[in-house]
Amino acid sequence: MIFPPKLKQGDEIRVIAPARSLSLLSEENVQLAKENFEKQGFKITFSKNCKESDVFMSSSIKSRVEDIHEAFADKNVKAIFTVIGGYNSNQLLKYLDYELIKNNPKILCGYSDITALANAITSKTGLVTYSGLHFSTWAMKKEFEYNLYYFKKCLIDKDEFIVEASKTWSDDVWFNNQDNRKIEKNEGFVIINKGEAEGKIIGGNLCTFNLLQGTEFMPDISNSILFLEECYSGEQEFAAEFDRLLQSINHQPNFDKVTGLVIGRFQKESEMTIEKLGHIIKTKKELDNIPIIANADFGHTNPLITFPIGGYAKLKVDDKVELKILEH
Repeated sequence: MIFPPKLKQGDEIRVIAPARSLSLLSEENVQLAKENFEKQGFKITFSKNCKESDVFMSSSIKSRVEDIHEAFADKNVKAIFTVIGGYNSNQLLKYLDYELIKNNPKILCGYSDITALANAITSKTGLVTYSGLHFSTWAMKKEFEYNLYYFKKCLIDKDEFIVEASKTWSDDVWFNNQDNRKIEKNEGFVIINKGEAEGKIIGGNLCTFNLLQGTEFMPDISNSILFLEECYSGEQEFAAEFDRLLQSINHQPNFDKVTGLVIGRFQKESEMTIEKLGHIIKTKKELDNIPIIANADFGHTNPLITFPIGGYAKLKVDDKVELKILEH
């Protein structure tokens, strides 16, 4: 694996829009996000085409690919953050210059729809990418401390680190009303299967990750700990949808070599309960003998850890959980 250089004070971070456009964000939130990055000592620049917007609040494949190539080629840029998620990052995969990306290793960070882009790049180049904060997430005024802590642990510090469960969490539309947040106590990790595992981290948003199946962009999941989360998109039977999405992963080549599973927190609207999740897991014999935890701090609620796709982790589950990121 190729681990990109860590961030340091004064580094330039380029913002790109491989899914939805920067024009989706309010000017206030763009400014807040930029200022919060600058408070940490970073310089923010924006890709040439990131404000373009079509009927899908995105832009042409040509524009998005151009911005990615330009960000990787620019020697002044030390990290690349995505504006936000969306639906169409996988449109870009066959048009990317993977040699250019491999020869200019740098941090690429985002989540949700960016799962397709990040895992494809890691698969094709060996470059470790990151599931973590979008540029838009940095506009958050409150309840950002946990996000910032794991941003620093993963993208600035070099030492291995333990992932602790957050003390609080939220499932509110924070960017619409930052002064009226609904914050709740977090009950911590949910233990589903006990055991120990060590392996390469692969995954992200489950339905987006599954778009890579059967393509040249799908990572080899051998000797991996899968980090998977799924967002609620209005399905009446979310649990059934999650069930079949997970089953599809279980059918992939080398799934018998997967060593562990970490499941991100579900949104309230999904109505996914621990009982439903436990039932889903128990129907899959392939999962019987690997450690599994749920309610980890990633997905489509707040807060979010940053974790390395292609990095290495250790998971130990007995009466308590120890999740350690070894290489990032």
